[in-house]
Amino acid sequence: MREFRPGSFQILPPVIKNLLIINGLIFLAYHPFTPGGGNQTIEDLFALHTWQSPLFRPWQLVTHLFLHGSWDHIIFNMFALWMFGSILENLWGPKKFLTFYFICGLGAALSHMIALYFGSQSLIQDYRLLSENFNVPNFVEFYRKHHLPVSNQTQSILQQWQNSPGDRAAGQEAYDMASRDMMAVLDEPTIGASGAVFGCLAAFGYLFPNTYIYLYFLFPIKAKWFVLFYAAYELFATVQNSAGDNVAHIAHLGGALFGFLLVYFWNKTNRRTFY
Repeated sequence: MREFRPGSFQILPPVIKNLLIINGLIFLAYHPFTPGGGNQTIEDLFALHTWQSPLFRPWQLVTHLFLHGSWDHIIFNMFALWMFGSILENLWGPKKFLTFYFICGLGAALSHMIALYFGSQSLIQDYRLLSENFNVPNFVEFYRKHHLPVSNQTQSILQQWQNSPGDRAAGQEAYDMASRDMMAVLDEPTIGASGAVFGCLAAFGYLFPNTYIYLYFLFPIKAKWFVLFYAAYELFATVQNSAGDNVAHIAHLGGALFGFLLVYFWNKTNRRTFY
């Protein structure tokens, strides 16, 4: 078995180095401001939102790649970016790798936006139906179907409305609550470079299928099996619709798909041995 040994390997090539620095600086500047929650917060302006949200802006397709929600989030993404991306940049050069990185990020964002669109359309349509026939059973079904969070305030309003169905004030409160909770779902932000990183992972698995990756630095597994198992897990999580994990699995799969297709066509005329 051959091993990948490029002629002039850099442990920290320029694009990877700058991406790590930019992401780190933005995280340190952005993270303290996340509890704000107003229309002018960094998340509202630069995180990715569905097209149906009033917070959506075109530049968010790129800027969301530089925002991360927690230390675990940014450390995992940046480590994976360095681990797989540095080899790709050494192989392709800075310009080609940067093009690849952003195409994968945009592909992940597009995939996620399509999924959000259909999910949001269902939510908006059901809200319209609820508005036309607003009663307690329909209100409860609306929240159940769309996994909307039921706060203590929501439960209190619902209990008051159930006890007095003719109470117009309680009904109006329930209606306002449903409107706010629907908008909260539409305005939910998506952040992180995971989609672009998954593109790097897919490209690495395609170009170096027999190279070993050491899980937890201990357990060796070939790159091709690692990529396939990870993709299967993401697909399973998507099908299971794991609403509580707060992870954009479709974006991961979209980034991996764009990364695979891009490197496949780039490498189509290259008959070199796979490593």
